[in-house]
Amino acid sequence: MLNYSIYTHAESKDWVTFVHGAGGSSSIWFKQVREFRKHFNVLLLDLRGHGNSKPALKDAFKSKYTFDSITEDIVEVIRKENIKSSHFVGISLGTILIRNLAEKYPDLVDSMIMGGAIMKLNLRSQVLMKLGVVFKSVIPYMLLYKFFAFVIMPRKNHKQSRLLFVNEAKKLYQKEFIRWFRLTSEINPLLRFFRAKDIEIPTLYVMGAEDHLFLPSIRKITDTHKFSSLFVVKDSGHVVNVEQSEVFNRETISFIHQF
Repeated sequence: MLNYSIYTHAESKDWVTFVHGAGGSSSIWFKQVREFRKHFNVLLLDLRGHGNSKPALKDAFKSKYTFDSITEDIVEVIRKENIKSSHFVGISLGTILIRNLAEKYPDLVDSMIMGGAIMKLNLRSQVLMKLGVVFKSVIPYMLLYKFFAFVIMPRKNHKQSRLLFVNEAKKLYQKEFIRWFRLTSEINPLLRFFRAKDIEIPTLYVMGAEDHLFLPSIRKITDTHKFSSLFVVKDSGHVVNVEQSEVFNRETISFIHQF
């Protein structure tokens, strides 16, 4: 089972579950935990192979690495803690997992907050993926990861986010990186399905104005999906919860309080 931490609130019955992205861990939410704990019960988890969810035994995670199997990891924790439903906050690849969970278990999801959401790979990001597929077993994964981080977060003011994700990714193993990278084979049809279907769950996309790879597609989604809205954060790139944490916390907590 995944490693996770829980912070209970004395009065609130609302839960907020945080889902990090590939190469990260629950520690990337360090600028959110204090504020969210004032209002909600909080669940932080480390996805398989990340943070403290590294398999201690060879067969700790027997299932193949697919978006469905990793989604089931999250649901297993939710069920174990008898959480009837939760608001979900994700960043980057974590937003794909949250949307997948909402498709399969809509009753578990009160609302979705998608930070730095990935809902379409443009030409540049598809080229990145193909390069990764070619070189993933040849080049040390940290070189690839640093390259990807720089392309996604290129500006000087993105440096803190880049360093945070690179330092977290150093805790992965080469084999673990390859397992996660194989998920790219199923990402395009899944994202195509998500873009085509307007799920009836309140969804707030929080995107950095400088998130050049992913913001354009999110604008199109929120123009057509009536249950979705978009908040664009100025002077921020992909990792909005780190680069503009005060704005991120204010807008997301306010959104959750509507439900």
